[in-house]
Amino acid sequence: MERRLAAVLIADVVGYSRLSEIDEEGTRIRFHTDLHELFEPKIATHHGRLIKTMGDGILVEFHSVVDALRCAVKIQQQKAERNAALRPEQRMLFRIGVNLGDVIVEGEDIHGDGVNIAARLESLAQPGGICISGTAFDHTVHKADVGFSALGEQRLKNIADPVRVYRVLLDPSEAGKVVASRRPRRPAIILATLAALSIAATAIVFAWQWPFVPQRPSVAVLPFANLSSDTGQDYFTDGITDSLIADLTMLSDLDVIGHNSVFAYKGKPLILADIARDLGVRFVVEGSVQRIGDQIRVNAQLSDAASGDHLWANRFNRAAADVMAVQDELSRQIAEALGLKLTQSEAERITRPPTANLEAYDYYLRAEQATRTGRRSRLLEALALFDKAEALDPGFAEAFAADAHATAYVWRSAYDDVLQSALARKRAYEKASRALALDPVLSSPYAVLAVMQVVDRRYEQAVASAQQAVSLGAADAEAHMALAYVQLFSGNHAEAGAAVDTALRHDPNLSAINRYTAGLVFYLQRDYAKAIDSFERARDGSSGNGDFVTPLAMAYARAGRLDDARATVAEGFRLVAGRDSLAGWRLSNAHFRNGQDLVFILDALREAGLPEWPFGFKGNEQDRLYGDEIASAVIGKLLRGKTEPSGSPALMQVERDGKAAFRSATQMITGTVFVNGDMLCEQSENAFGRADCGPVYRPANSPAETSYAYVNSTKVFYFSPVK
Repeated sequence: MERRLAAVLIADVVGYSRLSEIDEEGTRIRFHTDLHELFEPKIATHHGRLIKTMGDGILVEFHSVVDALRCAVKIQQQKAERNAALRPEQRMLFRIGVNLGDVIVEGEDIHGDGVNIAARLESLAQPGGICISGTAFDHTVHKADVGFSALGEQRLKNIADPVRVYRVLLDPSEAGKVVASRRPRRPAIILATLAALSIAATAIVFAWQWPFVPQRPSVAVLPFANLSSDTGQDYFTDGITDSLIADLTMLSDLDVIGHNSVFAYKGKPLILADIARDLGVRFVVEGSVQRIGDQIRVNAQLSDAASGDHLWANRFNRAAADVMAVQDELSRQIAEALGLKLTQSEAERITRPPTANLEAYDYYLRAEQATRTGRRSRLLEALALFDKAEALDPGFAEAFAADAHATAYVWRSAYDDVLQSALARKRAYEKASRALALDPVLSSPYAVLAVMQVVDRRYEQAVASAQQAVSLGAADAEAHMALAYVQLFSGNHAEAGAAVDTALRHDPNLSAINRYTAGLVFYLQRDYAKAIDSFERARDGSSGNGDFVTPLAMAYARAGRLDDARATVAEGFRLVAGRDSLAGWRLSNAHFRNGQDLVFILDALREAGLPEWPFGFKGNEQDRLYGDEIASAVIGKLLRGKTEPSGSPALMQVERDGKAAFRSATQMITGTVFVNGDMLCEQSENAFGRADCGPVYRPANSPAETSYAYVNSTKVFYFSPVK
C-alpha cells in the first residue's frame, strides 16, 4: 500500500439535487461545461491532476498546497464572473475544500483521511467559497492574494481529532488579512461563567418544580444512499426514505422533518451537528439501500446529533418482495430506540402494508418520483403510472391519495397541456374521495379537498377539511400549508400565518408552490421582508418557471423597490411567453373571500408594470364595441381568424343559444358565450368554471382578413364573422 503527502482539493455543486429535479439534463450540461471550460484548464495551469468526478463532485490532487489554493481561488473568482452574466436560474455555485495530508494511493485513485478531511471542509464552505485545513493554512498564509478567517477547531465526522479550519476571504480588499477568532478577556470569562451558573441554577429549579414535563423528540430521516450499480434505482431508494418519513410522521409523540428539507442533503457529505442545527432536530436517521436482482439490502442507523453517538443500527437482507416488511421493522425499531410507546392504532397502522402487490408499489414509487420534479412532462408520466398502480391494486389507498395530490397540482397550476382543467378537477375529486373511502384516516386527501373547496368558494367546508387534514397529520407540512392556503383565501390572515409557521417547523425547506402560498400570506400581513424571502425561495426552487417569478414583483413594489419590481415583471413575462396579465391574476384568484385582498395584489402588480391583457395587448377605446354591437358581431356566427402572438388559425362557433366551441392550435374549449354589459364572456369547465370576460374592438391594425379583436385572460383573437 503506497502512502504520500498530498494537497487535496474537493469541489461540489451547491443544491445539485434540487437543480437536477428542476432540469436534470440542463444541470448536467452546465456541470460538465464548468468541468471542461473552468476546472480542467485551471487544474492544468496549477500543475494539478484530476483524479475523478463523483456525481456532482470533483477530486483533484496537487504536489503543492499553494498551487491547490491558488487554483481554488481562480476557479471561484472566474465562476463568480461567469455567474454575473447569467440569469439567476442558470447560475451554478461550487463549494471547495482544500487539505494537506496523508493519502492512500491505489492505482490512479487516492483516498484516506487526507481526502476525507477535504470533503468535510468543502461542506463547511459557503456557496462560492473555500475552506482549508490548518495544515494547508500553515503553508499558504502569505503565499496567495487572499485573506483568512479562523473558524477554530472543528469536530468533523469520522475524523478522530479536531481540525483547525479557515475560511478563505476572496474580496481583494481583505488580501493578506488573517482574522483570528477572538478569545474573551478574563473579566468577560468570569461574567460568562457567573451567567452560565445562574442559568444552570434556574434550569435546576425549573426542573425540580416541573419534573414531569416531557421533552418531545425530533428526528430527520436523511435520504438513503443508493448503493446499487444502477442509478435508475434511485426512485426505489427514495421511496424507502419517504415511506419511513411517512410512518414516523404518523406517531403523535414525535416531530419529523418533511421531505423537501431532508432531500436537500441528498448526495452531500453529512455533518450531523450542522444538520441538527439547520433543521432543529436532536436525532438523525441515515441509511443505504442496495437492490440486486430479487434481493435488497438495507442498512440504517439512528444517531444522537448532539453527541454523535449511535443509538441503534440494523441491517436487513431480504427478498425484494419483503420491502414493506422491512419498512415496518425499520419504523418500529426506530420508534423503540427513541423510547416511544405507540398507541394500538399507531402500531397497527405501521404494520399495515400499503399494498400486497409489489408491481403496483413499484409503479407508485416511480410516479411519486416523477411528481416531485414538478416538470410538466414528468407530471403526465406520473398520472399514467398512478393509473397502472391503481389498476393492479384497486385497494391501494396511498396511490389514490398521491394521485389526487398530483392531479390537484396540475389543476391548480392550470397545466392544461398535461390535463385540461375540467378533467383535472374531476379526477382530483374522484381520487381523493376514493382514497378516503379506502382509508379514512389519511390526511393528504383532506388537504386536496380543502384546496379545491376553497377555489369553489365553499369556505366553511374548506376550513373543516383542512383542519381535518391537520388533525390526522399533525406533523405533515403539506396539511398545514393546505390550511394556510384555505385560511388565506377565506380572509383569516392571522390563522394563515400561524399555519405557515407550523409548516416551517416541520419542513423548513418548503416546496416552491408552498413557498408561493407563504409569500402571499406574508404579503397580505404587510410583512414585505418575509414575503420577498418566500417569493424568492419559490422562484429559486422552481428555476425557469415564470409562474413563481411575477409574484415577487408585488412584494418588491410594496417595499419601495420599484426598479426590481419592474425587472421581475419583465422576466416573468418573458418566461411565460407573454401570457401573464392582470386579467389572468384576477380570474385565477377570484376566490378571495375579501375582495380587497385581491385589489391589494393587483394594484401592486399594476404598479410593477404587469399589463392588463396577455401578450401586452392594448385596445383603442374609440374602436371598442358595446353591448348589442358585440352580440350582433358574435352570437349565432362562425368566427374565423388568428390568435396572437403566433398568428395560428383559430375558429369559434357560437350558436344562437350561446353554446360555443373555440379551437386553435393550443386550445379546445367548449362552453357558453354571452354578453355581459360591454364584455364578451366565455364560460366553460376550464378556468375553474368562471366566466372569462374581455372587450371586443374593431382595430385599424388588425391582421389581414379579420375585422375584430377579442381579448380575455388567455388569448387575443382576431376574427371576422363568416355567417
